[in-house]
Amino acid sequence: MSIEHRLNHIAGQLSGHGDVLLHSLDAHTGETLPYAFHQATGDEVEAAAQAAEVAYPSYRSTRPDQRAAFLDAIASELDALGDDFIQDVMRETALPEARIRGERSRTSNQLRLFAEVVRRGDFYAARIDRALPQRTPLPRPDLRQYRIGVGPVAVFGASNFPLAFSTAGGDTASALAAGCPVVFKAHSGHMLTAAHVAAAIDRAVTGSGMPAGVFNMIYGAGVGEALVKHPAIQAVGFTGSLRGGRALCDMAAARPQPIPVFAEMSSINPVVVLPQALQARGEQVATELAASVVLGCGQFCTNPGLVVGIRSPHFEHFLQTLVARMADQGPQTMLNAGTLRSYQNAVQHLLAHPGIQHLAGQPQTGNQAQPQLFKADVSLLLNGDPLLQEEVFGPCTVVVEVADAQQLAEALRHLQGQLTATLIAEPDDLRTFASLVPLLERKAGRLLLNGYPTGVEVSDAMVHGGPYPATSDARGTSVGTLAIDRFLRPVCFQNYPDALLPDALKNANPLGIARLLEGVSSREAV
Repeated sequence: MSIEHRLNHIAGQLSGHGDVLLHSLDAHTGETLPYAFHQATGDEVEAAAQAAEVAYPSYRSTRPDQRAAFLDAIASELDALGDDFIQDVMRETALPEARIRGERSRTSNQLRLFAEVVRRGDFYAARIDRALPQRTPLPRPDLRQYRIGVGPVAVFGASNFPLAFSTAGGDTASALAAGCPVVFKAHSGHMLTAAHVAAAIDRAVTGSGMPAGVFNMIYGAGVGEALVKHPAIQAVGFTGSLRGGRALCDMAAARPQPIPVFAEMSSINPVVVLPQALQARGEQVATELAASVVLGCGQFCTNPGLVVGIRSPHFEHFLQTLVARMADQGPQTMLNAGTLRSYQNAVQHLLAHPGIQHLAGQPQTGNQAQPQLFKADVSLLLNGDPLLQEEVFGPCTVVVEVADAQQLAEALRHLQGQLTATLIAEPDDLRTFASLVPLLERKAGRLLLNGYPTGVEVSDAMVHGGPYPATSDARGTSVGTLAIDRFLRPVCFQNYPDALLPDALKNANPLGIARLLEGVSSREAV
């Protein structure tokens, strides 16, 4: 069998100086695919970071229309990838064709959405306070503020979204939109997929006339530390485990110049089923919830991993239905063998815990994940048992029954930070349990009502973030246009002549953007 070698992408060139070769696997069979990927050497990590640093001054100075056209070009190149690309992604990830095609559309659409953000210009957040020379007792200087990209950004690919959270995914798209070159570290679970997408981005770089180092991609285990510690890197985007994200945060904080890490890490996404809703549609809720738990083999960071309800005959009937629905769910192939091992280990920890009862699910056999349902005593939440706070990445959920409304609120107070929190409720429930909403606001980045969290719309208003350990910085989001804020910083110009000001702050407003002029939003010239 002939082996095709894939190299690192550095400043528009392919580089493979190292002798360490990595291999991609067929997710269904575990067999090695006929590709070898050259792990980046220390010199290649250095070259990639330096290429991004060299590209930064010219790239951040591109006009909004140029940068937007570049993002559009990446989207077009991604859409143009053929059936061989789809088949390779399926082989590496075991995800079905419809899911891959849908995720590709989401990826290209979010690139186009960020192109519109750049054209709109509100990301500059331009503010102008004109000089008041006659003000007493002291005159006010001319002050003008806008935001610039922080500099080169290191992005780590996610395992569960080989397109939307990977090479050309949300972190890369938002960093490029902000004016920041990217050094992307390919995920070991889908290196061939990353190679296809990196080549598409390279074509867009060349076709759009962007500086060569605006995008770089490296392969390898252990190269992440050198990348995060490189002085050219000014921020990090990461989606993955709590352990991995925390390690990156610690590395970045220990640098001579600490930098922010925007890590999305761990969430159990509680779903609270309230009494009137269970009385009105308990069986429907159980059916919908089971479908959400097993969707995509549970390999979503928004998978509902905890279900909480108040003890009652209606809750008991709901639970019986949920047990039956979960028992009907068949096994599914996970993204890779490592993900399956982690899932099996997590299930074993739940099975071994004396305060947790197994309600549904077949024993784990073979190379597929079996859906599982557990019930835990509420005391585990109230007493801070860490097992009940840990994300189980896979088709599994845990039910907790509370005695009354007071114990429900107390149980929710003991939860750690989450990406999402859901209320399944009728209008009477919302009146009776209105106090839960401000409680959940403190716990999660997105609050859902009568929906399920395993769907994340890419839009201006979306928040995919939350308090630690859901993310390392609850002030941001990794999905939606607000994601660009993570890679921007404000700069103020005091008493600068108009000719030296950036276009976003010039008197004539050549970009035609909305600016805060003396506290009033305006597109007018000064």
